[in-house]
This record gives sequence, structure tokens and C-alpha cells, in this order.
Amino acid sequence: MILNKLLPPGRYKHAVAAAALGLGLGLGLLGAGTALAQAQPSPAWMQPLPHNVVQLSATARQQARQDWLTLTLTQRVQGTDPAALQRQLSRSVEAALQQLRPQVRSGEFELSSGGFSLLPRHNAEGQIVGWHGSAEVLVQGRDLAALAAVPAQVRGLSVSQMQFTLSPQARQQLEAGVRSAAIERFRASAQLVARDFGFGGYSLREVTISAAEPEFAGRPRLMMAAQARLDAAEVALPAEPGSEWVHITVSGAVQLQ
Repeated sequence: MILNKLLPPGRYKHAVAAAALGLGLGLGLLGAGTALAQAQPSPAWMQPLPHNVVQLSATARQQARQDWLTLTLTQRVQGTDPAALQRQLSRSVEAALQQLRPQVRSGEFELSSGGFSLLPRHNAEGQIVGWHGSAEVLVQGRDLAALAAVPAQVRGLSVSQMQFTLSPQARQQLEAGVRSAAIERFRASAQLVARDFGFGGYSLREVTISAAEPEFAGRPRLMMAAQARLDAAEVALPAEPGSEWVHITVSGAVQLQ
């Protein structure tokens, strides 16, 4: 009625149509905002706390005989001419590699060059008075007899370290079995807890599977160069593997149902 009095008849119709359109748009936006608010998830603090959730863990382990031997052969030199020392180390490493290459068999006898360093020696005034360097050759694999005979074949390099471990294939196979055993123990424990609390079963909420650091039943023999400088022409390396434990832990949360 007020628009009718203030506006001419022609403009009055247009004003009424515009007002109706604005009202419709406003109601549409209000409806869309309400639907959007309903679609958005509630904040975490507004959601109900989980009930009947239990934290559990189970561990399984198994022992296996170590079947992988790694030998580090090292030559150490010192002098005043770094170029001559580098040539000497390079020749020794290349000669050892050429001598051992015919024995290479994947997984049984593997060969590679190792670390190589050439560093200056300084006096009290900080001046360079000499150089010292070292070079390594690594041999590793499952053929323990062939690997133990290497020090007697290579001249110029001596054993600086030896270590027994599980081969990658043996570790993978062993971990698969231990993991299955740990999971089965976790499931049995969850079912037992559910029954003791008067529930028929459970559902898995989250789970973590982790492997512990290797544990050696018979600690692997480590031989440093200062303790085991062998005459390559006379002595083969005594090598006796030990045992190793593999541990797998399964931990997580279950909801009793």
C-alpha cells in the first residue's frame, strides 16, 4: 500500500516484482546455507567419544642361523706424495677386484669396491707434513667357504672387519612367518578380551606392525685390522656364523562389539 501511494502505477508493478525476486533469492540462499551446514562434519570436540575401545599388543619372535658373511678388506698407506699414494691404493684395489671377479655369483659371492680416502697430516703449526689414505674391497654372500678363503688369495689388503648376518632372502622369509604369528596372537588376544568383557567380538580401529633391531644369540665375530692382520699367503680366515632373533610386534586399538 505504501509503494502504491509513493510510486506511479507503472513503476509500482516493477517494484513489487523486484521485491518478490529478492525475497526468493534470500530464501534460496538461506536454504543453501542450511544444507551446507548440515553437510559439513562436526568438529572433533563435538563428536561423541569412542566407547569400548581397548589398546592391545602382541609380539612374536624366531631364531635363525646366520647365513650371510661380509668381509671388508683394507689397505692403509702413508707418505708425503698424495698422487703416489692414490696410485698405490688404486692399483691394489683393481688388482684385488680382477683376482676375485671370476668367483662372483649373485647371492653367493658378491664383490664391490668400498671406501676410499686420502687425508693430510698436520703438524702443531697446521702445516701439511704428510698424507695417509685407505681403500676397501667388500666381499659378501652365502658361500662361507669361498669367502673365508679370500684373505689367502689377495695380497696387499688385510681383513679389517667381518660380520655375519641373515641374507636378505632368509630375513624376508623369516619376517613373513614371524609377522603372521604376531598378527594371529593379536587377533586371539582381542577375541579373548572381548569375551572376558562380555562382548561377542570386536572391530579393528587401527594397527601398527614394527620389527625390532636384530638380536644376536651368538654375537657375530668382528675382527678389526689391528687384531687380525693376516698373512694373505698363509692364512685363511676362520669363520663361524652365529644365530639371530627376529622380533615382530603388532599393536593397535580394537572396539568391542
